[in-house]
Amino acid sequence: MADDKYLSTSALAKVIGIPAKELFAKFLSDSLIEKIDEQWNLTPLGMKIGGKYLESKKFGRYIAWPESMSTAPTIEKQAETRLTARALGTKYDLSANKINFILSELGWIQKSIKGWKLTLQGEKLGGIQDEDRKSGIPFVRWPENIITNRALLGSIQDVKGEAELSIAKQVDFREKFEAKHRATDGHFVRSKAEMLIDNWLYMAEIVHAYERKLPVEENVYCDFYIPTGKVYIEYWGYENDSKYLNRKKEKISIYEKYGFNLIELNDKDVQNLDDILPRLLLKYGVQAY
Repeated sequence: MADDKYLSTSALAKVIGIPAKELFAKFLSDSLIEKIDEQWNLTPLGMKIGGKYLESKKFGRYIAWPESMSTAPTIEKQAETRLTARALGTKYDLSANKINFILSELGWIQKSIKGWKLTLQGEKLGGIQDEDRKSGIPFVRWPENIITNRALLGSIQDVKGEAELSIAKQVDFREKFEAKHRATDGHFVRSKAEMLIDNWLYMAEIVHAYERKLPVEENVYCDFYIPTGKVYIEYWGYENDSKYLNRKKEKISIYEKYGFNLIELNDKDVQNLDDILPRLLLKYGVQAY
């Protein structure tokens, strides 16, 4: 937006019809602004929703807001108190740390040196990066509708031991190929190639899940998931099956749609995992040796 489409906080308050002092207090309580050395400053959250600094010859630097925030509903929507991990934990009777671990496993945040950083996936879900005003430790705020996200609810149920087995069956190769190959770590997989991949990950001491549901609305399961780098591994091994090839095309389009980190392996790759996987995993920050 151009500068003439921005209003100072006082001007915005006048348009809304409330005292400027009240609007300043509202923005302060919602962590959109903070006062440092007797001057108002934008927080990362304030910048995220559109606040910026403008210069005036008379008043010097001041904070301005998009003109679209001049209606009360928009103000409330933009300045709503978003949910922290602690707030989410209260809703589900879990600690903030546990909630952050769940969000990290889903690929929505990632561990920083201290605190948590928002990922691209988390941003797509409405997450906003913020930081503690005193310590500077980063954390993420979430919109209210995150509490209805199916992937989050499913992971919380898993952690709390409340997950229900679905009686619905997927009409794909899982019905045709039984998971009867036992990997070293105890996973039962559907082919010898998958067993070799699973064993390689286990021997490399890389934490992984087998047939983890993708954190999306579509009912899609990956072959392997490595939470450390938020990496998915797919082994394409049934190239002579037309139904499988169609499903492969659909799965790849879903990975691309959500921008997930994906490693694709074929039969030739499986025969040379020691050379192939370390290189591919390193691209996503996962060190094998």
